[in-house]
Amino acid sequence: MRRPQFLTRLSQSTLSWIAAVIKWETLSGVLLLVAAVAALVVANSPLAADYFALREIHVGPAALHLDLSIHAWAADFLLAIFFLVIGIELRHELTVGSLNDRSAALVPVAAAVGGMIFPAAIFVAFTAGTPAVAGWGIPLATDIAFALAVLALVGKRLPVELRAFLLTLAVVDDLGAILIIAIFYTASVNFVSLGIAAVLLAAFAVLQARGIRALWLYIPLGLAAWAFLHDSGVHATIAGVIIGLAIRSTRTATEHHSPAERAIHVFHPLSAYIAVPVFAFMSAGVSLATTPLGSVASSPAAWGIVVGLVIGKPLGITIVAWVALTLFNGKLGDGVRWADIAAIGVVSGIGFTVSLLIAELAFADQPEALGISIAAVLIASAIAASAALVFLALRGRRHAAGYELRNPV
Repeated sequence: MRRPQFLTRLSQSTLSWIAAVIKWETLSGVLLLVAAVAALVVANSPLAADYFALREIHVGPAALHLDLSIHAWAADFLLAIFFLVIGIELRHELTVGSLNDRSAALVPVAAAVGGMIFPAAIFVAFTAGTPAVAGWGIPLATDIAFALAVLALVGKRLPVELRAFLLTLAVVDDLGAILIIAIFYTASVNFVSLGIAAVLLAAFAVLQARGIRALWLYIPLGLAAWAFLHDSGVHATIAGVIIGLAIRSTRTATEHHSPAERAIHVFHPLSAYIAVPVFAFMSAGVSLATTPLGSVASSPAAWGIVVGLVIGKPLGITIVAWVALTLFNGKLGDGVRWADIAAIGVVSGIGFTVSLLIAELAFADQPEALGISIAAVLIASAIAASAALVFLALRGRRHAAGYELRNPV
């Protein structure tokens, strides 16, 4: 019997999809870095008071329970656009992408799960018995923009299949993170509003399934579903991922592009270039006056985040991928080695957007713990990015020289 292969050659349509995503996310990673650095600089400058005051300005109709701070709008509404893109990408992967083939999907999904379990277990080990254990979800998710930006910078010589692997990892663990937010970081639920949101989301899905093409229907449905989900107490970003999953990713005989392909070209740039950088600027500002580095260095939660992302992520991804492949008597695709998988694991330790979101949910009423967690996420991501640059550069040189072909391991 022929052994199943993992990370085999990709179809042209998949390559085109990945190329578009990498293009968007690479620039998004640059913008994220600029936004995060700007937030840190402003938060520790004479403009600090104005920066923190700006975050707390409230706008929106109070009658609709949407009188929110600018910071809350960034976290609840702008990140809903980010999760809409995640939902579209996941639907694409499930129907026509790398997750369409169950046997081929097993390893990346298992690796993504391992990349969530290991960091969470490490965080709990550091914080067990303390209130900080509530932040166990912080080191779970990979920041797709930062990770793909690093890969694009030094990973051009690596097999393109590894980029697909990283994209799949990031999408799956973002889905895991949104489920964790819905289940574990929802304090109370207004079931009436939740029921209305569910009806609206179901209507959206039915219209998509029937091939209805009417933006004048979808836009009000989506916004209303977001508003009712927000009012229900469930984090409103979940509306984004559900809508993304509902958008049809297959083409009819009369369509040149599926609704998912059209939607991704509209919303991905909006997410990558506006929504996520604005959220980063609003969330990454940590004042060293109120969160000194000494308190970060002595915090079990900070150590749990840093060790979880920098060490737990690559260990979980590599070990669980190897176990899954071994159990099913599979093998890596031609030209791909376990050192490459480990290098992708290191890149996956770059956590930012979703990590900051979960930190805000876990420590909403604990400003000191929140500041420490944000600082730890930034430190961990910087360490992971630096290590990834080295590992990916080394692997790229090996591939460029054809070393692995002459010296298989």
